[in-house]
Amino acid sequence: MSKVKNYLMAVRAPFFTASIVPILLGTSIAYYHNVSINWFYFALTLIAGVLLHAGANLINDYFDHLTENDEINQEFIRPFTGGSRMIQNGLMTPKEVLIEALICLFIGSVIGLYLAYQLGWVILALGAIGVFSSVFYVEPRVNLVGRGIGELIIGLNFGVLMTFGAFYVQTQSFSWLPIIASLPVALLISAVLYINEFPDAKADYAAGKLHLVVRMGKEKAVKGFVLLMLLTYLTIVVGVVTELLPPITLISLLTLPLALKAIKVAQVNYNDSAKLVPANASTIMNHLFTGLLLTIAFFIDRLI
Repeated sequence: MSKVKNYLMAVRAPFFTASIVPILLGTSIAYYHNVSINWFYFALTLIAGVLLHAGANLINDYFDHLTENDEINQEFIRPFTGGSRMIQNGLMTPKEVLIEALICLFIGSVIGLYLAYQLGWVILALGAIGVFSSVFYVEPRVNLVGRGIGELIIGLNFGVLMTFGAFYVQTQSFSWLPIIASLPVALLISAVLYINEFPDAKADYAAGKLHLVVRMGKEKAVKGFVLLMLLTYLTIVVGVVTELLPPITLISLLTLPLALKAIKVAQVNYNDSAKLVPANASTIMNHLFTGLLLTIAFFIDRLI
């Protein structure tokens, strides 16, 4: 049972909100388009999304071990940064982590292939991008995050592509609405990654993971965090003003206080990992609640 517990801890399940939120949002937008939800396809989409997310977490831990990134990281803040620490704490071997990662990616991919067979090649294309991003995000030779595009990759996958993918599963049609509506979620999940890079910056630099925080330095990088947070709400307001989003989506602005709290903490404590924790936590909650409010908004608008 302790081994099973270790396997469950390794996937970092509390962070699955990053994949669950965009799938819920895309499904709600399909419902808003007067589509009857196919709950079987919805369940498969959710399971596949979570499994691919779990696989990404695990394989990133494996590669971060190979580069000794997590071994040299002494400033990590649990549970937000530094990986699962299962290898570093001797609870799992690198081989066990890799095998679990491959199993999650394989099962998630099989479900994706089934959905693609039933619903079309678009699902296959979206899934292929997701698997590629999962495997090569920190893989030492490709190292997408080390090339300074990690934030973009995360925003694209856990924002735009997952939202549109969930929408397409239900509608088998193209629409700009799920793409536009996904932008706040994409920006916020990028902000989650971005603020979590601050405590790990020293170790990441030593391991060659040259993400934006490393490249800019913490003092300048905190301005990028502020920009991501403010752009989140700007996209919502502009979307409503231009009539690209329904007015009811303005209820997602209720999370603005969380954003302002995260910004204030980050501006003062960007160089102190322990004191930065409220910003890490607020950004994650901001992503969760903003995404859920957008989801609820589309459901309510259809009902009324």
